[in-house]
Amino acid sequence: MNYRDELKPWAIFQRLPKGENVCVYRFRTRTDADAYTSILRQGGGIFEVVYDLPQPQQVTQG
Repeated sequence: MNYRDELKPWAIFQRLPKGENVCVYRFRTRTDADAYTSILRQGGGIFEVVYDLPQPQQVTQG
């Protein structure tokens, strides 16, 4: 996850067939993500708001 993604930890994922998930948009606040999700749901589809925590990167020593 890059620095830009860390600034926007709230993500909207769309559930697709066969258990696939696609990140549609990212937001800084959950309120913004929830509001946009309600708009997306009007068009159909299954969308979820999640807090996408950045994973710590391991440093390898050579």
